[in-house]
Amino acid sequence: QVQLVESGGGLVQAGGSLRLSCAASGRTSSNYHMGWFRQAPAKEREFVAGISRAGGTTVYADSVKGRFTISRDNAKNTVYLQMNSLKPEDRAVYYCAASQAAFGTITEGYQYAYWGQGTQVTVSS
Repeated sequence: QVQLVESGGGLVQAGGSLRLSCAASGRTSSNYHMGWFRQAPAKEREFVAGISRAGGTTVYADSVKGRFTISRDNAKNTVYLQMNSLKPEDRAVYYCAASQAAFGTITEGYQYAYWGQGTQVTVSS
């Protein structure tokens, strides 16, 4: 069992930056690939970024590539999402999640067994 708690969301102007954190407790997070997803109002949840267990491999949605960076500190059981050059369309609730599936499949939400409660990101234009 893994408990995930996100933090760092808030209101920022377009072009600004935020860093989200996801603190894991319970079983050590280094056993899991980690991902960030988001869900905007009236839209389906979508994959944002993923990182392998040791942090050596990452994958991003095309919409955030070059602007967002996922990282992890396994000693602190924490995963981060650095978001730069934010756009109004990045507005959403952001969720972190933990997966033991093969890394090649972690863009799919159903591959994740554990989810946080989400943190709201709002970008004003």
